[in-house]
Order: sequence, then structure tokens, then C-alpha cells
Amino acid sequence: MTKVVVNDKMQKGYTYFLSEEIGKNFHIDFKPQLTPSQLLKLGIFSGKYMTDCIDEFPSEWFLDAKLSPKCKNIECNFFKVSASLPLSHWKDKGWIYKDDPRGWFQWYCRYYMGRRIIDEDIRQIKRWIQIKRHAGAIKKNCTTGDLNCRRKQRQALLHWAYDSRLI
Repeated sequence: MTKVVVNDKMQKGYTYFLSEEIGKNFHIDFKPQLTPSQLLKLGIFSGKYMTDCIDEFPSEWFLDAKLSPKCKNIECNFFKVSASLPLSHWKDKGWIYKDDPRGWFQWYCRYYMGRRIIDEDIRQIKRWIQIKRHAGAIKKNCTTGDLNCRRKQRQALLHWAYDSRLI
């Protein structure tokens, strides 16, 4: 098992262990269409999400990542729209797990790397499955491949590793 120690703006001295190979042995119900690296290159979370925790993850994830270290920049997003709610909203709803204070994408990055926390993994995978309803709305209301249709929903789906460019 590989030990990871995190020291960034939101976590100091947080430790976790990698028990699976990177990108392998996912839960049977969890089939993300995009890797964390692909998501960062496409442009998610207005470029701000991962700027202070780069050392935790493989450097190749960030080679062509669209990041904005100083402030959120929707031009970094693939669809050039904001599709995020403030972290305070996520906290108020009880959607933030204590070990992943940045939310679902942080959980996904750590899960992809090989960290497993059974109960939390199941909770997050259920949330991921529920987000897919937005793909149905795009299919119902848009012509296949019209990336200008429902851009905010498409961007939100990207945040959750659904490749909304294929809808």
C-alpha cells in the first residue's frame, strides 16, 4: 500500500492509502467516461479547483490542464459557462465528506488513484449515477452533437466525468 500525505490549503497532514492500481478495479456500477486528466485538459470548475493540490496527483495530469491559479475563469471551462455552485452550498446540503473537503471531483481523483473508503465510495457513486439525468434532458431537448444546446448542463456533466460532447 502506498501512503499519501496531503498538505494543501484545505488539508494539512491528511493521510490516505492507495489500495488499488491507478485507474483500475472500480466498483461495478461506476463507469466514468473521462479520467481526471482528461477532465482537467477539457476544462472544468473554471480552472480553479485543483491549483493548490497539484503535488498530490501525477504531474502528467496537469501538463495541458486548463487552470486559473488566481481566480475562477469560466473561459477555462470547455463550454465557457459557469456550472458550479459555491462550496458553501455543497456544505449546507451535506454533500461534502470530511476527507474530501473539495467535493466529488476530489473524491474521484483519489478513487482513481486507488484510495478506497467503502461507504463513502458507494455514496459518491450513487450521486454520480443520479447526475446522469442531465444527459436525458440534453438528449430530449437538443440535436445530437449540438454543443451549443444546454451548455450549462453539458458543463455540469463534464464535472462528473460524463462526456457530454457525445450527446
